[in-house]
Amino acid sequence: MQVVCLGLVSAAFAFALAHAAEFPGKLRLDEVTYRAVQRIYYPGFTIGGISEPLAILALIGLVFATPRANPAFGWTIAALLAVFGMQLVYWLVTHPVNSAWLEGETLRGGAAGFFAFGQGVDAADWTQLRDRWEYSHVARAVLGAAALLCLAIAATARPPAAP
Repeated sequence: MQVVCLGLVSAAFAFALAHAAEFPGKLRLDEVTYRAVQRIYYPGFTIGGISEPLAILALIGLVFATPRANPAFGWTIAALLAVFGMQLVYWLVTHPVNSAWLEGETLRGGAAGFFAFGQGVDAADWTQLRDRWEYSHVARAVLGAAALLCLAIAATARPPAAP
């Protein structure tokens, strides 16, 4: 179960880190170029985003499978909270910007419903949206790194010796 959690948390971190790594270069783009570049994310990163909810479910399972006396228990809880934090940042900060940028686009199937949620962000100032989107991914990468570190510590933690 720890290996599954490590894989899912690594995937979640990888997607957030990829966005964060692009941050300095994307700040140099003008509005037209920036908006054109943003469109490349939605197919692949939307699919990759499933790693976060799956990581949360797997981590919940791992928490229940780990005895409280095991030092791994607290680290696993910390990893779960960090991945949950990644989701909070996404839904409260990132997703409304995604929805604003996709306003007026013809979306089909699940994408239409997914991006319909979270509307209401003022899209007038593109630099505010850009900054909100970019900094949210830096925050998500930090949380992902914390989750991965906590889970790695949990995986190497030794339970107390039996009396």
